[in-house]
Amino acid sequence: MPKMIFVNLPVTDLARSIAFYEAVGGTKNPQFSDDTAACMVFSETIFTMLLTHEKYRSFTKRPIADAHKTSQFMIAISADSREEVDAVVGRAGSAGGVVDTNPSQDYGFMYSRSFEDPDGHVWEVVWMDQAAVDSGEAGAAA
Repeated sequence: MPKMIFVNLPVTDLARSIAFYEAVGGTKNPQFSDDTAACMVFSETIFTMLLTHEKYRSFTKRPIADAHKTSQFMIAISADSREEVDAVVGRAGSAGGVVDTNPSQDYGFMYSRSFEDPDGHVWEVVWMDQAAVDSGEAGAAA
């Protein structure tokens, strides 16, 4: 069985966050969702758990950071093409996110842009030319 990743994010407005993540390509899994949490599926191995602050606090004693003010991590997700990178980031902007939170990167063989969700969590959408990586061309250009 392949490894799976579950990104747990504290959110202030669960309904707004569900709508946002549906707009950028997630699908809500009702089996693991209720009025305190929503499981958003991006692939067979990538899931984002949107958790109300009350629910999130049940998993940790640490304070919830204000992601609009601090950066604890950036989540990167792959795309199949440069066009898909632009499309996902565009949908994020249309759904109320902040587009290009970080500078875009274009190395020819690799292209990425970022967006910020309504709670300030930063995502990067990355396309990489696998042929350039396999040939070693990407390492020389980076």
